[in-house]
Amino acid sequence: VQLQASGGGLVQPGGSLRLSCAASGSIFNINDMGWYRQRPGKQRELVARITSGGSPVYADSVKGRFTISRDNAKKTVYLQMNNLKPDDTAVYYCNGDIRDYRSTWYETYWGQGTQVTVSS
Repeated sequence: VQLQASGGGLVQPGGSLRLSCAASGSIFNINDMGWYRQRPGKQRELVARITSGGSPVYADSVKGRFTISRDNAKKTVYLQMNNLKPDDTAVYYCNGDIRDYRSTWYETYWGQGTQVTVSS
């Protein structure tokens, strides 16, 4: 099982980016998926998570600016980021609670991280 994140880059304050994270491999089912970030000098923190049924949870710092969504058929989770601020600069990581065909339990898998830099 692998998670591949994409969509990061350099954007000016007030701009937008859309991150994608696709799961692949011998996947039986995916429960929650989410996005985390690690800002320079800080610990990794939750940005947003979404259940398999589509219910989202957001960190207070991104409410009203970021939107998490998923396409279960494509095994992909998205993060639409609007009105970006310099404080959003971080490496963004996706994860998913995934059961593969060889297992009877779920494991948490992480993507490789994608850099988002908000700067003028």
